[in-house]
Amino acid sequence: MQRTIAIVEDEAAIRQNYTEALRRYNYRVQGYGNRASALEAFQRRLPDLVIIDVGLGEDVEGGFELCRELRALSRSLPIIFLTARDSDFDVISGLRLGADDYLTKDISLPHLVTRVSALFRRVEALSGDRSEEHRMERGDLSLSKDRMEVSWKAQAVPLTVTEFWIIHSLARHPGHVRTRQQLMDDASVLVDDQTITSHVKRIRRKFEAVDEAFDQLHTVYGAGYRWGQ
Repeated sequence: MQRTIAIVEDEAAIRQNYTEALRRYNYRVQGYGNRASALEAFQRRLPDLVIIDVGLGEDVEGGFELCRELRALSRSLPIIFLTARDSDFDVISGLRLGADDYLTKDISLPHLVTRVSALFRRVEALSGDRSEEHRMERGDLSLSKDRMEVSWKAQAVPLTVTEFWIIHSLARHPGHVRTRQQLMDDASVLVDDQTITSHVKRIRRKFEAVDEAFDQLHTVYGAGYRWGQ
């Protein structure tokens, strides 16, 4: 099956460069130069993955807003920010809005393709391999791998693809510390420690929005994270 990738990038030359590179790997690629045209198309039909620049012409925060709008349309659509803006504030902002990855434009094209492939592998793993457990129960936590659904005390907790795999990794080993590297390996994502920290903070806030007394996701300083027993 040929996957469809949408690229939202205001600079035509850059957009074309990425488009041609991804097409060489047999992806169907759609390019958009601004948030309005991209959103209009996405409301008709969602692609399989979206790559977004943060600044879209005069709309300097347009990528962030588009990410927010996409998450309202789908909580599981893989979203990657690919931008020249590399401040910690921008990275954290992108992840807080629900992006699965945040890359800077100095990344090589082969590396970009590798990150895209990793996200697709995670999506495929969620819908395939029926020999593995379909559902995991850990006290008040219920996790369905097939449907990529997580609930806490019977209330749905909306997680992105990356967040889902982090929780899956932690809940499979309750009471055991999982290092940031182990979480990256289990989620098939190549990020730095600070990015994993941002993901975990977002996950914790989502559970707390469902249950103010939530206290099962523990930080073990200097070591990693642990799901309570």
